[in-house]
Amino acid sequence: MGLKGAMEEADGFGGYDNPLVSRYASREMAAMFSPRRRIETWRLLWTVLAEAEAELGLPISAAQVEDLRKNITKIDWEIAEKREREVRHDVMAHVHAYGLAAKKAAPIIHLGATSCYVTDNGDLVILREALALLESKLGGVILALADFAKRERARPTLGFTHFQPAQPTTVGKRAALWAQDFLLDLREIARRRRELRLRGAVGATGTQASFLALFEGNRAKCDKLNRLLCRKLAFPGVFAVSGQTYTRKIDSQILAAVAGIGESASKFATDIRLLAHRREIEEPFEKSQIGSSAMAYKRNPMRSERICSLSRYLLTLPLNGAFTQASQWLERTLDDSANRRLSLAQAFLAADAVLELAKNVASGLIVNSRVIARNLAAELPFMATEEILMAGVKAGGDRQRLHERLRRHSLAAAERIKDGDGRNDLLERLENDPAFAAASGGWKGILDGRRFVGRAPEQVDSFLKNEIIPLRRRRRPAGDRPFGGVRV
Repeated sequence: MGLKGAMEEADGFGGYDNPLVSRYASREMAAMFSPRRRIETWRLLWTVLAEAEAELGLPISAAQVEDLRKNITKIDWEIAEKREREVRHDVMAHVHAYGLAAKKAAPIIHLGATSCYVTDNGDLVILREALALLESKLGGVILALADFAKRERARPTLGFTHFQPAQPTTVGKRAALWAQDFLLDLREIARRRRELRLRGAVGATGTQASFLALFEGNRAKCDKLNRLLCRKLAFPGVFAVSGQTYTRKIDSQILAAVAGIGESASKFATDIRLLAHRREIEEPFEKSQIGSSAMAYKRNPMRSERICSLSRYLLTLPLNGAFTQASQWLERTLDDSANRRLSLAQAFLAADAVLELAKNVASGLIVNSRVIARNLAAELPFMATEEILMAGVKAGGDRQRLHERLRRHSLAAAERIKDGDGRNDLLERLENDPAFAAASGGWKGILDGRRFVGRAPEQVDSFLKNEIIPLRRRRRPAGDRPFGGVRV
């Protein structure tokens, strides 16, 4: 190994470290996809299977079920890893390790089941919990943006189309647009969680042949077994049909919903980056934060940039789900397994990290009101040209002649700005033009940004009333969820 290799191994920094776990995602989301959560979920599934089979008359004692239940969290990883090296099968390795811990129940663990009973049902349990966590965090981002929108509901700001100056809007209206995108994500994530079904106990190819044999041909008990499992695990039902696995279309749909968070977050963060360039809106900046190692004056929008960076990665992951679903053979092939271990976990970790950052940015947005007012004032004369034209006509001017003079003055003022003067002198030009002299006293007062934002403030109010208040009412505290959807 050599001295350098030995030192790297000794200090723990000699191997690849997934930055989504060590640097970006929350501990709670990382724990969702940890080996411990995975195997404890498998053990929960073996426990409820044995309990349901006992209730349906199979020779499984209450003592055996209790032995399984009290050993769910007592995992001997060394024994499981040693056994897996021998048998090259992770499920059977953990059946062995569980049997050593729950000795009374060892003979009936995994009775009638195939590996996908625990792997697929286990993934569904974990996916449901991970979706619930994303719901909670999405709610936090939405409410932070809603609070900001309420505070800034009426502050006029220059609007942009094609990133060119356009009709004014308000700072709050822009924030409501960001919040609405995240709200759409919340609804889609919630729908996917609510509609998620259990694979259930359906055997090696989904026919329930093994359970039909266990129940001596009693088809009613086969159906009741799955109803019991759903009740114990708090699922609304099982998929109508399954092969050896549940259809991977479900993974594809979930990945698309989770990646939608990246779409919304990247749009939000990109807008903040653009506004930071204009010095109008800035993300939080800590007292001791360093913006650049070389340029000490800089306040780089690094959190928004990180949101965009992680979102870009997140947006690539649904393709894995699409290809996995499209390439499954008949009742199943195992080429889905390694990919799913990566893509599903990575998508949730990336989305979690994005939402953590988005909540931080949304909760601490800095509004530079004077800069916003100054930037708006520089363009407002152009925005007011239609009303200035109308004022000139009302004062007795010829509409076509005034329009032509207004056009020429506007182009001249724009050229002056482009030449580097930076000051919009359109009003001065109009005041010195005899054609507008009669109207000048009537249009000076129109240059108030609040007159040009249309219904933006009341649109914010309506959004908050109809969308945000109901969300606040039904939002539940994060972390108040039982493991696996059931109390153990």
